[in-house]
Amino acid sequence: MKLHLKIWRQANEQANGMLVDYDLEDVSEHMSFLEMLDFLNEKLIKQGDIPIEFDHDCREGICGQCGVMINGIAHGPLEHVTTCQLHMRVFKDGDTIVVEPFGGAVFKVKRDLKIDRSAFDRVIGAGGYISVNTGQAPEANSTRVSHDVAESAFDSAACIGCGACVATCKNGSAALFTAAKISHLAKLPQGKEERLDRVLNMVIQMDKEGFGHCSNTEACEVECPQDISVLNIARMNWEYNRARLLMKK
Repeated sequence: MKLHLKIWRQANEQANGMLVDYDLEDVSEHMSFLEMLDFLNEKLIKQGDIPIEFDHDCREGICGQCGVMINGIAHGPLEHVTTCQLHMRVFKDGDTIVVEPFGGAVFKVKRDLKIDRSAFDRVIGAGGYISVNTGQAPEANSTRVSHDVAESAFDSAACIGCGACVATCKNGSAALFTAAKISHLAKLPQGKEERLDRVLNMVIQMDKEGFGHCSNTEACEVECPQDISVLNIARMNWEYNRARLLMKK
């Protein structure tokens, strides 16, 4: 397979970036998208050029580090798939592929396709901790959680923090990410003790980071590789308003 690639190159956060053209031949349809970038980097290194930097870690669709915009779509053309799990068989011989870093006012480009996601870490950190007894694990049946509640909490906890929701939102909102983190603990008894403080602190930190406001276009859910539901945002708003009312009493 022969491809024409237009890849964002940027030396550092302060530098101006631009799309650079690369022609790549002998691309196997069985390669993952990141393996294709590895293949290109091997070619660049042999030519004495600087390789393209991009984020990755597990390459199993779990860590959330690998997100890029592929032809203007977060993680590429397949729904609910991370960039590392996207394979070249979805493209055709002779295709032009535009590869850019996740955008947004908060996600600063560190170099090429690498971005700074530390704002997500600070939002999570603002949530603090949960109060649980340490030591021997309690009897499983001593804390009763219904199957439906447990499944719903797991669905929220599936968020991998990749940032696709921010990158695809016209407002650069982190509402889906923050809501998923708030919701999964709000649904479980282990998260009840700090429930009020958690939602207030995380929403305040989200706004402090400079993320935009949610305007309910639901583009975030469409591009989320874990198919996190926007119902989590409704849950976050309810938890936030509830906390504001109860904290005033």
